[in-house]
Amino acid sequence: MLITHDTRCALDAVVDLVNTAPEDETADGLADVPSLADFVRKHEISDVGVLSERDLAAVRDVRGRFAGVFAADDPRVAASLINELVAAAGTTPRLTDHDGYDWHVHYFAPGASVADHLAADCGMALAFFVVAGEQDRLRRCEAPDCRRAFVDLSRNRSRRYCDSRTCGNRLHVAAYRARRKEAAG
Repeated sequence: MLITHDTRCALDAVVDLVNTAPEDETADGLADVPSLADFVRKHEISDVGVLSERDLAAVRDVRGRFAGVFAADDPRVAASLINELVAAAGTTPRLTDHDGYDWHVHYFAPGASVADHLAADCGMALAFFVVAGEQDRLRRCEAPDCRRAFVDLSRNRSRRYCDSRTCGNRLHVAAYRARRKEAAG
């Protein structure tokens, strides 16, 4: 599956967006307008004006809908959620070559809100996975104490953890210690 630069950026943004949602005791990663502004800067989201509480509420709503896409087991459910997001954003595909990037497609209308921008661009990035029959690559971490979202871009679709250096390594070390303890009697 060919993943262009703009699609990869949108995938990174949607994964980070979904992962800002509070889990159990954790704080909301989009707690206020400054944290939304940090998210926008980190992901170099273009054409975003002054952010407000209204933008924050709209982005949190979009975040919840994207979480539903990652939770969907059935491609029809994922497609329905994506269709709703993209349609509500007033998707307007257009070619652009801004900020030193080669030609790529923006799916949001000029002057769109940050929520509509995310819904359109990220929704289309996820749509490509559903169309390619690769929706099962949109996953949640299998570590019991972590449910972070990620996109499995491994060649053999074998990625199980959001980060192999943290969640994966922690579980492998725990399994090793349990085997050693059992062997020691």
